[in-house]
Amino acid sequence: MALQILRNGDSVFFDKRTLPPFCEKVRSRSCLDCFKAVRDKKELNKMNKKLYVGSLSYDTTEDTLKDHFSQAGSVESAIIITDKISGRSKGFGFVEMSTDDEAKKAVEMFNETEFEGRKIIVNEARPMEKRSFGGPDQNFNQ
Repeated sequence: MALQILRNGDSVFFDKRTLPPFCEKVRSRSCLDCFKAVRDKKELNKMNKKLYVGSLSYDTTEDTLKDHFSQAGSVESAIIITDKISGRSKGFGFVEMSTDDEAKKAVEMFNETEFEGRKIIVNEARPMEKRSFGGPDQNFNQ
């Protein structure tokens, strides 16, 4: 028996043998639990194309960073984070590669290697965590 799940424009096909073990009722044509399980499994195998690059020299420019990472593949963008007031580099940045495979290759090639006199850290970028502002009883971010 084949089941098609349509959610937000995504179409996922699977037969009864590939359903998650918690799905006992295969009557529904849009089982949300099945869809989430398949979506989450796909996302676990997918790497983010955006990479965090830490411990950069303060003299590193976006062009030199882009040139360095182009050894691993096609670089879509390279950004160095700077201080708003002084304009000086904060010592980290982000590089976005064209494909997931190129991103993996860049992590393997450059993580904990020397670049412009510093040992850099390269790993998959994560979403920025929510920060609170104010005192212990105040949270203006909510």
